[in-house]
Amino acid sequence: MPHPRRRAIATLAALATVAALPPIVAAPPATAGTPAAYPDSRLPVRERVDDLLGRMTLEEKIGQMAQAERVAIDGDRDQITKLGLGSVLSGGGSVPASNTPKGWADMVDAYQSKALATRLKIPLLYGVDSVHGHNNLIGATIFPHNLAMGATRDPGLVREQQQITAMETRATGPQWAFAPCVCVVRDLRWGRTYESYGEEPGLVIQMETGIEGFQGRRKSDLARPRHVLATAKHFAGDGDTKFGSSTTGTFTIDQGVTVTDRRTFGKIDLAPYVPAVRKYGVGSIMPSFSSVDWTEDGVGNPVKMSASRELLTDVLKRKIGFGGFLISDWSAVHQIPGDYATQVRTAVNAGMDMFMEPHTAPRFVRTLLAEVDAGRVKTSRIDDAVRRILKAKFELGLFEHPYTDRRYAGTIGSPRHRAVARRAVAASQVLLKNSGRALPLERNEKIYVAGVSADDIGNQAGGWTVTWQGSSGDTIPGTTILDGIRQNSSHVSYSPDASAPMAGHDVGIVVIGERPYAEGAGDVGNGHTLNLSAADRANIDRVCGAIRTCVVLDVAGRPQIVTDRLPAMDALVMSWLPGSEGAGVADVLFGKRPFTGRLPVTWPRSEDQEPTNIGDRDYDPLFPYGHGLRTHARPRTR
Repeated sequence: MPHPRRRAIATLAALATVAALPPIVAAPPATAGTPAAYPDSRLPVRERVDDLLGRMTLEEKIGQMAQAERVAIDGDRDQITKLGLGSVLSGGGSVPASNTPKGWADMVDAYQSKALATRLKIPLLYGVDSVHGHNNLIGATIFPHNLAMGATRDPGLVREQQQITAMETRATGPQWAFAPCVCVVRDLRWGRTYESYGEEPGLVIQMETGIEGFQGRRKSDLARPRHVLATAKHFAGDGDTKFGSSTTGTFTIDQGVTVTDRRTFGKIDLAPYVPAVRKYGVGSIMPSFSSVDWTEDGVGNPVKMSASRELLTDVLKRKIGFGGFLISDWSAVHQIPGDYATQVRTAVNAGMDMFMEPHTAPRFVRTLLAEVDAGRVKTSRIDDAVRRILKAKFELGLFEHPYTDRRYAGTIGSPRHRAVARRAVAASQVLLKNSGRALPLERNEKIYVAGVSADDIGNQAGGWTVTWQGSSGDTIPGTTILDGIRQNSSHVSYSPDASAPMAGHDVGIVVIGERPYAEGAGDVGNGHTLNLSAADRANIDRVCGAIRTCVVLDVAGRPQIVTDRLPAMDALVMSWLPGSEGAGVADVLFGKRPFTGRLPVTWPRSEDQEPTNIGDRDYDPLFPYGHGLRTHARPRTR
């Protein structure tokens, strides 16, 4: 999920002090004296929701619509009880003091106990950004990012990946994942490119099996400890925004404006949400930070997605038939024009159901209550929002089992789970060039490896790994690409800057790529570029100019500009951001598995060529969408 947002934890901690609040007091509704039916798990969910909703005060309903960040309430967890909060989340890098499965479960259960101390004992829904594994947790299985999974063209593998992610997530407490991103990336300069499955709506739709992995095949699966509520995001058009600079000098493709007409918007940007809702029954959807500007209107009036009643209510809820609930992004409604009361009123009336107000949940509750009292928000709109939220909580089985079921905690980061991730890494590798059949490698060849990302698990995991932006270095357990190469050959030399002697080596492997980033921080023009770094260019020149066979691996969240260096390479492999199991890269390099990956996006000749997508007029990329050479796995020998 986006946010302009996750600062360092120290910054979050500085915002955590919230004045103690008196409990909200209101007369209970008339049904309060009748026997409660909602605790009866034998009743249909609809009846349970109706019964509980009829017992709630307006204040209790609005509390269910509020979500706070854990850091903001840690100093006074009684806020959960006082406000009747419906949800708490962990933003990127917001973790318990003990970042272990037990530490997570104990933390979530402590918050849950405060929710169960409310009058109606409505359990808390805890959300977390499990976007490529339970990536906030050290020791979790970290999968390749979505763009790499799009390269696999394997919906079954995506389903298996997300089922493992769901199991590892729920075993530590959270029952809700802010994933998957079903955006359609149309410009590689966007800093969230790697969160998309690809540039074609059809490919994104093909990979939406991940929703089934998260939630299960049947509605009843949601209550099992192997599944979590999924979130399709970011509705809609966040991957199709216009590239350009702002008055502050920063580039605004992230959280920018989708300039389009309704027909094109439906064909490209809305398309993935139809099967997400109708086929997979996704439980929640997160509207985007971005805006939409309809070109057919000719007025140049961008509307924030969080403020668009046309798209949130008329299109998504009514036309497409979405029956889950909408969760706003991190403080997203604060970007709507007007004062805070106007922002809240506009978003609620547009169709927003739950509000991610990390550090302003108390203010949100008071503000919305005042808006309803003033008649500017109808109680029927509040009832609709809360009905949707309660439905999810009943379907998750939280009223019967509110505390963490830890039975699968022992599977977190297990060999079986890591084996699936390693297979995903191998399947995602795209062989772009292979002159003279440089690949696969022979085990007896003497290999020279260069490039810092060859032995940097933080770089290969990318953003959204332990922290929001991710970081270089030894951040998580797993295998680096160099580890994998060494598992396959005893004749390996490594030099990060290609300064060590190269004489006597048969093959040179140069690992190039990007340093970790997330969201707008990764926008090209905002400190980033698609062009190779000077160090990467120098490593290619040194190794490819000195060793007979030169193989280049690109460890990055998106294609980089390699046009001028391509002639010097015997083989070029797009390795994406493989996550914790870098040995999967070596599996295809040495022929243990075949190269089968295909580009999920178009590879440009130059940065200035962006945006370029299949079907464009004058389409002339370096490598087209769908490109990927094949090799066969070597026969196994004893």
